[in-house]
Amino acid sequence: MTDSNQIKAELSALASYLAGRREQILLCWLRAVELDPQLTTPSGISRAQFNDHIPQVLDAFERRLQAQDAEDKAQAHSEQKQSAAEHGLHRWQQGYNQREAIREWGHLHYALLNELEEYGRAHPQLQGDVMPVARRALVRLCGDGVAESAARYERLQRTEAASRVRELESALNQLQSLDRQRAEAWREAAHDLRGTVGVISNASAILTREAQIDPSRTMISDILQRSVTSLRGLLSDLMDLARLEAGQEYRRLRRFDVADMLHEFCESMRPLAAERNLFLKAQGPGSLPAVGDSVKILRIAQNLVLNALKVTERGGVCVQWEARNDCGAQQWVLCVQDTGPGFQPQSPVAPLESALRQATEESHELDASAGSRAEPAATLKSQSNPHSLSVPAGEGIGLSIVKRLCELLDASLELETAPGAGTTFRVVLPRAYPEGEPIND
Repeated sequence: MTDSNQIKAELSALASYLAGRREQILLCWLRAVELDPQLTTPSGISRAQFNDHIPQVLDAFERRLQAQDAEDKAQAHSEQKQSAAEHGLHRWQQGYNQREAIREWGHLHYALLNELEEYGRAHPQLQGDVMPVARRALVRLCGDGVAESAARYERLQRTEAASRVRELESALNQLQSLDRQRAEAWREAAHDLRGTVGVISNASAILTREAQIDPSRTMISDILQRSVTSLRGLLSDLMDLARLEAGQEYRRLRRFDVADMLHEFCESMRPLAAERNLFLKAQGPGSLPAVGDSVKILRIAQNLVLNALKVTERGGVCVQWEARNDCGAQQWVLCVQDTGPGFQPQSPVAPLESALRQATEESHELDASAGSRAEPAATLKSQSNPHSLSVPAGEGIGLSIVKRLCELLDASLELETAPGAGTTFRVVLPRAYPEGEPIND
């Protein structure tokens, strides 16, 4: 047998020996990693996860030792690199950092080197070139492992960085969209204010005309008074919304009876509903004690009921309340349901936000149509009685205030609506808050 053939045969025998020692090699590698104080991540994964693609790497290494020609060596080298890259991906997914992955490869290198040294000492008759060839193959194995793992880490880091950039771009686009919506809300509020101020100006001019007879002056005076009231309410809404968005509002908790508060509120709103020939029902238990900010909750109810009265032409509005025990959480529910036209949320992803926008748009359309009949732009009259008591305009701002107040009170705001089927706003509020938060009795 020629020296070349003898070397190949002895390398093949070495590969078979390493295959037989596979379990011992993996165990030695595991123990070395466990004793390394700088490697903490491996302790959180199973033995199978730890070994991962390393058996395939060792298979490729053994095939490389047994390779008979350049083509076999190239094939084994390619498989070795692929398995090393997959191992790097797995380590990334397991939470390893790059330094930990490289240290692991170093321990595997030492484990295999010890096996080669033991084999060399046990077989002193080996051809002189056998062990140097095996050591060079081992160096290339671990070099490929470190290089491919590092390359895979780099690609994954670039992908993750690109993903973060996309997330930041998306967040920036959302912020810009929010800014545009906020600017549009302020623009619409300014439009309402300008319209109301125009009505006040015109009414004041008419009142100054000496030729006006008393009945006309009385009617104009009523219009002026309603416009001033509407203007005051709109300015109050704008100030409330500005404080909420600036984080200057805080909840002030006290113990109160929900039923008493809402009964009294509904009684105060019935004349307004009656002026529009609408009913206003109050339904719920006779007593419902809770802890919360009763002033802000009353503001939520007021905005929702005013909005419901404004958009409803026939039928009326029902205000309901009830206790709820959801998964052990003590809650209560405020529900305001109208028989108005309803609307179709424009976005299936965020129906509440699109509903608020659509309600605001419809409010301005209604106000514009009222203005076209020579009525004040800031009021909405009942079809049956065009000179009846008006419902304040600008409920789009009111709904925005409701949403902000719900966030402040740890409440959720739900919406059910459909064209022609009316609208229901449901507010789910806690009946108690975490211990430690002061209660003002």
